[in-house]
Amino acid sequence: MERLVVGSRGSRLALLQSELIIEELKKIAPHIEFVLKKIKTQGDIMTEIPLAKIGDKGLFVKEIEHALLNKEIDLAVHSMKDLPTALPEGLKIGAVPVREDPRDALIGASAKGLLELPAGAVVGTGSLRRTAQLALSRPDLRFEPVRGNLDTRLRKLKEGQIAALVLACAGIKRLGWTEHITEIIPLELCLPAVGQGALGVEIREGRPELEELLSAVDHFASRAAVMAERSFLHVLQGGCQVPAGALGVLEGDKLLLNGAVVSPGGSVVLKDHCSGSASEAEKIGASLAEKLLRCGAGEVIEQVRREFNR
Repeated sequence: MERLVVGSRGSRLALLQSELIIEELKKIAPHIEFVLKKIKTQGDIMTEIPLAKIGDKGLFVKEIEHALLNKEIDLAVHSMKDLPTALPEGLKIGAVPVREDPRDALIGASAKGLLELPAGAVVGTGSLRRTAQLALSRPDLRFEPVRGNLDTRLRKLKEGQIAALVLACAGIKRLGWTEHITEIIPLELCLPAVGQGALGVEIREGRPELEELLSAVDHFASRAAVMAERSFLHVLQGGCQVPAGALGVLEGDKLLLNGAVVSPGGSVVLKDHCSGSASEAEKIGASLAEKLLRCGAGEVIEQVRREFNR
């Protein structure tokens, strides 16, 4: 029997996501034995430091990609929002399966949405993208960085350390914890992180048999949207220190990409969109980024980096 080793972070959500991919691949290739290998990343170790303060674009993938390049594993399953827009030489994205809900969700201690939270309430999120956008509609809220697994974050909520949490909707849904969701935040208030809700299967180049296998779980609409978003972020030269959001939506063969760059204080709000053929997804993403750069996005990004790299 052929054997393929799948690399994954060791968190409950990461393992679940990897197992979802493995189950789909087993249906296509029952003759293959899939072995799941847990790999601890720097991001799993440094849980007390805000992501923007660390400023490392490959925080949750470097060790996994190292194992892939060293042939310790055959493929890796990532959350696409964790995967840097520039991959190491010799690696490629073999598949982007059907995307889960890309939006953000608010989990509150009471049954109140974002706009109904008490004045001055503390909201837990370590994301610059979220705080910058959400503060536009609720400048009175206090945003505090909260990291760790979902159990840890929910415990802080129950203990009253924070009034609400803002998390990716996809992870909550995949874990089967939708009952915890107080509100799915409208896209008008907060565009998601690039790739949010999507998974990516990363492989080494020169594995045509593996590419053929993965083609069965590759979803064209999800891949096109994600590739446009990643191109957008790549041209912005962004990572976790960039308060940028984007979402691609495919309608027929047309791809619409909305993007935003918002300064943390909300003094600069840059939003725009681009559309075109889905076959030119990366071109659409680059065009949108260039639009925002012409409007001053580069200055916003540089200012944020200076603040966090002091």
